[in-house]
Amino acid sequence: MKNIYVRLDEILPKIAEPEFRLNKGLGNEIGFYIFDYQPEYELLVRDRVKFIKEKAKSAYGLNIVEFDLYDIVLEILDSKGYLKKNFAMEQKKGSKQVFNATKKALRLTLDNDLVISYIAERLDGTDIVFLTGIGKAWPIIRSHTILNNLHRIVEKQPLVMFFPGKYDGGSLMLFNVLKDDNYYRAFPLVDG
Repeated sequence: MKNIYVRLDEILPKIAEPEFRLNKGLGNEIGFYIFDYQPEYELLVRDRVKFIKEKAKSAYGLNIVEFDLYDIVLEILDSKGYLKKNFAMEQKKGSKQVFNATKKALRLTLDNDLVISYIAERLDGTDIVFLTGIGKAWPIIRSHTILNNLHRIVEKQPLVMFFPGKYDGGSLMLFNVLKDDNYYRAFPLVDG
């Protein structure tokens, strides 16, 4: 089993390959990849994602756009005037009420899903999409749900989801504890 540093070092050479960006050899599947890692390496992975984006731009001219799901949720709620209301609601009615209200406000899984729309509006000129903040956005956004819904808008660019947990090619296990629904359409980015 490779350690986290070796696996992180394999990301940039992998995504710099022209075949990776063209999604060749994927059997007509959309190029969705998962980089899974032990949750205790979250801060290391965050730092390395920033480095990879900068190095990919300077060394290969690649435009990688990172979408942090948690930051997107906060930005959408704030822009709609819901963020402060959510804080007040949580104090009065508890976290469960806020959770349900937030999912409803974001229109998750509906045709007009605000998170999906947010990402769709920012894809122009993107070579590769990085999806982060998976653990921070849970349980509001579930990893398999966001991937299923992104299939309809992220078609030209490969997408890499940085996942704090285990992905075995079929099952997503957030934090190595919480089993998400099965997801078979993504490929492991680098071997474990």
